Amino acid sequence: MQAIKARMTRALPMGCIVPTCDNSGAKTIRLFTVVGLKTVHRRKPSAGVGDLVMASVQRGKPEMRKQVVHAVIVRQKKEYRRLDGTRVRFEENAAVVLKDDKGNPKGTIFKGPIAKEACSRWPPIAKVARIIV
Repeated sequence: MQAIKARMTRALPMGCIVPTCDNSGAKTIRLFTVVGLKTVHRRKPSAGVGDLVMASVQRGKPEMRKQVVHAVIVRQKKEYRRLDGTRVRFEENAAVVLKDDKGNPKGTIFKGPIAKEACSRWPPIAKVARIIV
């Protein structure tokens, strides 16, 4: 996992339900932790684009439901700022389910664009992505 070259706004608080944009079998996931996040005492942790999260599958195939999975956030509605001054925002939040915590995606097809920050941090996701914004 590499550093992100952007000023990332963390827009997805713990407990939120995020749709997935791959064909892994999960439709929506509920975030319950951000891996490696250090924060202020009693502040509600939150995730942004490129963050590795642990989540439970809420809707999807019966064998996937109630499973704990690793996922990477690839889109968020809240805008964030890149180093060149541009601000980026997407129409919806989205995540990609992983096979392991190394970054290998479980699905083989991603629907919609993937943020450049997530692709630079997770190269296996960049290999599968068709549109990188």
